[in-house]
Amino acid sequence: MEPAEEAEGGAPQGELQGDPTERKRESLEEMLSRHRQEIAKLQNKEMNLKKAAAKGSKAEQKAKKKQVEDEISRLLSQLKAKHSEELASLGYKTTDSSEKGSLDSLVKAIAGVSVTNHSESTKPSKGARRRGRRAQEAAAREQRIQEEQSNIISDRMIENESLERKLEPLGLTIKEIKPDGHCLYRAVEDQLSLHSRNISQYNYQELREMAANYMREHASDFLPFFLSDSKIEMDSDSSPIERFEKYCEEVRTTAAWGGQLELGALTHCLNKHIVIYAGSFPDVEMGKEYISDTGSSASNSSILLSYHRHAYGLGEHYNSVVPYGKGKNVCEASSHTQPCN
Repeated sequence: MEPAEEAEGGAPQGELQGDPTERKRESLEEMLSRHRQEIAKLQNKEMNLKKAAAKGSKAEQKAKKKQVEDEISRLLSQLKAKHSEELASLGYKTTDSSEKGSLDSLVKAIAGVSVTNHSESTKPSKGARRRGRRAQEAAAREQRIQEEQSNIISDRMIENESLERKLEPLGLTIKEIKPDGHCLYRAVEDQLSLHSRNISQYNYQELREMAANYMREHASDFLPFFLSDSKIEMDSDSSPIERFEKYCEEVRTTAAWGGQLELGALTHCLNKHIVIYAGSFPDVEMGKEYISDTGSSASNSSILLSYHRHAYGLGEHYNSVVPYGKGKNVCEASSHTQPCN
């Protein structure tokens, strides 16, 4: 696989070049909006290329991954240069032309907008000043977004490399899970399917219900951790029990993101040892009491997940960790049903 080839669902390389003559009639705000879309498209392309590279032997996967990273880095540099030129074509420029190739520097300079095609001898009207303020605000927003998008790509690469170094000696790799609010439950579902010859005992929605019901039934075990989580923001007039009950209902009925509370419930519901590998944090183990006496649970019956803080810019994400050769497709959900004991 050559990284420069178009991946399924990704943007072809040629799209990053564009045609400046087609952009002349764009307003600044329209151009900035398109720039954000092109950054997002590049991120999707990166994800698709990495999925396509997760095939073959360890050596082949490693070589393909390096090609993908080099290609994405090259395309990102190209995209920044293109955005810089397009902004300059609208009359926005930096005070130092040597910085033209750096989009971050250019966008920062736009905060003190210099428009070459406007008459400097004419006092700007009230409407012009208002439009100028809007342009400055849009440029500031674009700067923040570009910085965040660039950081996401580099942070994700660092995190993935750290995870790879951790998993490779164990003969394990990451299987991509659909990036939605159900990713934790889909990853657990994929693990259960792996342990039972591709027939999952539960689908992701049933796992949600199991976790919610278990937390409700063992509220005294979970409530202290729930209340200590500073990210929980609910009506302060409600009692702790009422807030916890509302939280459990959201776990059961919505696509609310799951974390250690829910995994703590699932380890007891499923009687499974759970290991969460992370690139940015120490690994976490739950349910050690369920490790098999044979000592083989780590490869045969433990639930192995990976935690990604910088996966898609949408927040935390969980993937399934599988033996080499099985991390090919994005996992959706399967169907068989059983009650939680």
